[in-house]
Amino acid sequence: MASARQTESADPSRVSWRQSLEDRILLFGHRNWVVVADSAYPAQSRAGIETIVSNADHVEVLQEVFAGIARSRHAKPVVYTDQELEWVEEKDAPGIFAYRQQLSGLLKNYAVDVRPHEQIISMLDQAGQTFRVLIIKTNMTIPYTSVFLELDCSYWNTDAERRLRAAMGSRNQRE
Repeated sequence: MASARQTESADPSRVSWRQSLEDRILLFGHRNWVVVADSAYPAQSRAGIETIVSNADHVEVLQEVFAGIARSRHAKPVVYTDQELEWVEEKDAPGIFAYRQQLSGLLKNYAVDVRPHEQIISMLDQAGQTFRVLIIKTNMTIPYTSVFLELDCSYWNTDAERRLRAAMGSRNQRE
């Protein structure tokens, strides 16, 4: 009889992507990325970029990623989507209209930065030089549906950082 661990490792798509996500959210912080990608998303070669296959529903994975980040006390997502997504037509990619509606509902509480796909890929490549990136491939077969989440600190903001730097600068000028 197989142990639970052996069963999990025999079908890593069912358990390990969730465990990997949970582990990475605990480990990751400011400047790390989590990407929920369609099934054709490439495996990037940068050492800091880890790609796992979930074989799960794209929207389900997105929901779990957002829920996991929300449960963390230290991180919040900065959301990026592909500019091309709004131009894909239903006749070329059946299901795109329904997906855009679902995605709109999921992202309603976030400011979304929409950029060309290649620009976001370059941002990931750059981030992967110094910081870790987790890409979770889903079973989605519609192009330009990937959602890119750059993690930011949930307990510190840009205004606080600006005040800190200003105080440090004024003190350094006095010395």
